[in-house]
Amino acid sequence: MSPEHMNVPLGDVTLENCPVEPLGPQHIRCRSITPILQRIGDKWSILIVMMLARGPQRFNELKRLVEGISQRMLTLNLRGLEREGLVSRKIFPTIPPKVEYRLTDLGKSLCTHVIALGQWAEANYDAIEMARQTFDARDGEEDALPFTELRA
Repeated sequence: MSPEHMNVPLGDVTLENCPVEPLGPQHIRCRSITPILQRIGDKWSILIVMMLARGPQRFNELKRLVEGISQRMLTLNLRGLEREGLVSRKIFPTIPPKVEYRLTDLGKSLCTHVIALGQWAEANYDAIEMARQTFDARDGEEDALPFTELRA
């Protein structure tokens, strides 16, 4: 983010402090953090981080804990989280090799924010569900989303 956005104290984050101008060359830092936000905002990454917040886990333990994730998606997400410095991987010299994943200090610092996001979602669940129902009840086809029938 640009320096003027970074200098806003966390307690002072308000809509008035949000950037309204288009991102120009002076906002190169804003653009450079987009891949980081995409990584940590991914649904699987959030779930993996929260499962690792419980302590170190082996691959198959994580696969059981993160319901619905495929082996490939778990592998890709763990590699991505490791690349970002959020997860570390330790290989034990056993037969078969034992691999253990754990949060780094940086990953642990992310947990506080992920928990806050989850608490916000929980606190606002009813309002969001009501907004969804209101939106879905609209008559016009141009208002309907093509994937609403997939929502549980």
